[in-house]
Amino acid sequence: MDITLVQETPFRFRIERQDPMRVPGVVFATRELLPQATGDKALEQVANVAALPGIVRASYAMPDVHWGYGFPIGGVAATDIDAGGVISPGGVGFDISCGVRLLAAGIDRDPLAPRMRRLMDILGDTVPRGLGPGGLWKLSGRRQLEELMVAGAAYAVEHGRGVPRDLERCEDGGTLAGADPSQVGQRAVDRGLRQVGSLGSANHFLEVQAVDRVYDDRTAAAFGLHPGQVCVMIHCGSRGLGHQVCSDHVKVMDQSLRAYGIQLPDRQLACAPAVSVPGRDYLGAMAAAANYARANRQLLTEAARHAFAVAAGAELDLVYDVSHNMAKIETHDVDGVPLQLCVHRKGATRALPPGHRELPDDLAEAGQPILVPGTMGTASYVMAGTAGNDAFWSSAHGAGRVWSRHQALRRVRGEELCEQLESHGVAVRPASWRALAEEAPDAYKDVDAVAAATEAGQLARLVARLVPLGVVKG
Repeated sequence: MDITLVQETPFRFRIERQDPMRVPGVVFATRELLPQATGDKALEQVANVAALPGIVRASYAMPDVHWGYGFPIGGVAATDIDAGGVISPGGVGFDISCGVRLLAAGIDRDPLAPRMRRLMDILGDTVPRGLGPGGLWKLSGRRQLEELMVAGAAYAVEHGRGVPRDLERCEDGGTLAGADPSQVGQRAVDRGLRQVGSLGSANHFLEVQAVDRVYDDRTAAAFGLHPGQVCVMIHCGSRGLGHQVCSDHVKVMDQSLRAYGIQLPDRQLACAPAVSVPGRDYLGAMAAAANYARANRQLLTEAARHAFAVAAGAELDLVYDVSHNMAKIETHDVDGVPLQLCVHRKGATRALPPGHRELPDDLAEAGQPILVPGTMGTASYVMAGTAGNDAFWSSAHGAGRVWSRHQALRRVRGEELCEQLESHGVAVRPASWRALAEEAPDAYKDVDAVAAATEAGQLARLVARLVPLGVVKG
């Protein structure tokens, strides 16, 4: 279909409704942040998502929007469960519950400087990363993995890999309810058994950072952050297990479209009513994979804590852990009526406002921490939820790609990028030169502009800006 954008404000665009769209599209961005790359069909995907059965209000795109599988990355859509609303694996993504975790260190940038090389060496030697098997926790078999998939980060903490406070600072307390490991196939299990406690590849990382600027002193203090403080940001997800879960259930839903009378503009949006058997099966498997991802980040947290204790004698406290590839059953007011919705957030993070009942007491006044990572050599942001958000309390999750990985490999050499980063004071421990080149800073949008547009669009407000000191790259 032909996409015509109407600019409503400097930071918000509208895609007018046309067949087969059921609702309009809304894109939070500046003109400079709109998808520019040749072949990037993200805006067409926003319109396609608007055709999903049961969708309400609008099909949304965050400022970091770019082309993905079915849904654009940075896409948000909510469907009314009681009106035939569907669940679509393409609205979650292959890396189920991929997310970001931020840890605040009990040491500042200057005291850490002479110990930085040792810290990075320990992290580089101990954090598993890259494609294939290799994790910090060797599980005994399917039974133990199923226990982990039910309890998530709480399972790791119960087994001595973390402290109870960690769970208070995790989305859903570290455990997404409704997990059904019986809907996770054996191939997914086989992949997951060997990868708990690993970064994976692509844009995943463990980064040592420093608080460069604070925009909101009171909220930063509530989050446990101050200028000059060292932090650790971890970005990873459910590894091969989550990817396999998505692949398996996309096939089932694609084959059941006719049975439910669903017609779609793009088969990558394969879906089923959330209350149907395939819908419930996927939600149970997705929750199991999400809990795997949360346990995965918990294990990497413990590896970072060990490295900081040995190299710097410093502790790490969890600021927050939030996912950006999820679908959740939530209640929202739509035209003044409370509805039970299936809210898809693909490459978008939940952004609860101040006073929300799901926030821990010590964050209730500030709102939920929102973590917006940049890429190597660029800043990352800590933001907070705001009451003005009408995109089902959703926000941007990162910078958003502008080059494909193939384009990055044609334009960048990993060895040269490493030298460049090191010359700017960023220590790098890559899995490979190829992996490093694929994630070059120029392959992404300007994260400063993304954060500014996120705030201007009333999706979240700025709290702190972080700059990189060293990165362990997947």
